[in-house]
Amino acid sequence: MRLQSIFIIVIVALFSVSFVSAQRSKQKQLEAKRQSLLKEISQLNSLNRANKTKEKSVVSQVEDANYKIRVRQNLIKVSNEQANQLTRDINNNQKKITQLRNQLKELKDDYAKMVVKSYKSKSEQSKVMFLLSSDNFKQAYKRLQYINQYKEYQKKQAEDIKVKTQDLQKLNLELAEQKEIKKKLVVENRKVKKELEFEMKMQQDLMVLIRKDIKKYAAEISKKRQEADRIDKEINRLIREAIVASNKKAGKTTSTGKFVLTPAAKKLAANFESNKGKLRWPVDRGVIKSKYGLQRSITDRTVKNNYRSIYISTEKNANVKAVFKGEVYKIMVIKNANPAVMISHGSYITVYMNMSKINVKSGDKIETGQTIGEAFTNKSSGETLLGFRVYKNDATQNPEYWLSKN
Repeated sequence: MRLQSIFIIVIVALFSVSFVSAQRSKQKQLEAKRQSLLKEISQLNSLNRANKTKEKSVVSQVEDANYKIRVRQNLIKVSNEQANQLTRDINNNQKKITQLRNQLKELKDDYAKMVVKSYKSKSEQSKVMFLLSSDNFKQAYKRLQYINQYKEYQKKQAEDIKVKTQDLQKLNLELAEQKEIKKKLVVENRKVKKELEFEMKMQQDLMVLIRKDIKKYAAEISKKRQEADRIDKEINRLIREAIVASNKKAGKTTSTGKFVLTPAAKKLAANFESNKGKLRWPVDRGVIKSKYGLQRSITDRTVKNNYRSIYISTEKNANVKAVFKGEVYKIMVIKNANPAVMISHGSYITVYMNMSKINVKSGDKIETGQTIGEAFTNKSSGETLLGFRVYKNDATQNPEYWLSKN
């Protein structure tokens, strides 16, 4: 029965350690998310300050407002999760503190009784008499062992009290820190909510302007969409051409929409794939303003457009850098559009769009982080946007899944 009790205590202790570790890990993840969102907001504010003398179109202002609203909503969500997690941690710590205090009280009571008992029989004479009163040598030896064990037990009790006291002090400090962190989070969340309300009010005012002249703005957005579709078609055509040319070179005359790879190209593609979520950004500073996939139209919320690129808002004259090593497949020059660079990484291709300067040429071998040109800056709005997309064979991927979160 005793062994069973010990086993249960050990299992409970191991579970507690695992649970605490998981709670701390969760808190670290949430804090990393919060810091990333704060950094995103800070970078966007910095970029907007750099362009404050420029006049942006109403559509661009709405896009900015939508972006800020989305980021602030995410920040509030993460901060609320953090606060809730801290509340759970604080409650758990308070329970532990109560348990430790009870254990400490029991230890101190036991120790006090031992001290009194020890004091009553503390003289060496009484110990000698205790030994000499033994009936035989064996009994005397056992009594000597008892005296030594009693001393060790006293010493252990004193150490236990010291350890429990230190644990209690540590938990009290941890609890105070957690309460302070939660207090700061609550204050910060109130501030973010006010900023969110301001952004939403601004968005509503801008939407009123759009609705007053809906035909004009709908035409503006439609034109941008048509330009994007035209560029999409051209990139897709070039991707298909690249696959056909590569496969023909490898002796494959039929096209399956997939690259036939040499051993070296297979290794490069595998290295690229193993770095999913860890690829460096194509610019040193920037925020993702336009996301990949289905997005609602600004002028008609019932309409969704399918975007195959992300657009990164960055600083003026920003250097564009390769996210991974590879080979320049093509420099795209499209009528009425800014040039783009296509870099092959085995069966993967990365595309860098809306460039103003190109520093490389087709066939160049490229290293990770190598500058391949500069992003284009719109003279009227002062905004610098870099389009970026990722292909696996002839299918687009969500670039956000590939880029590092740092």
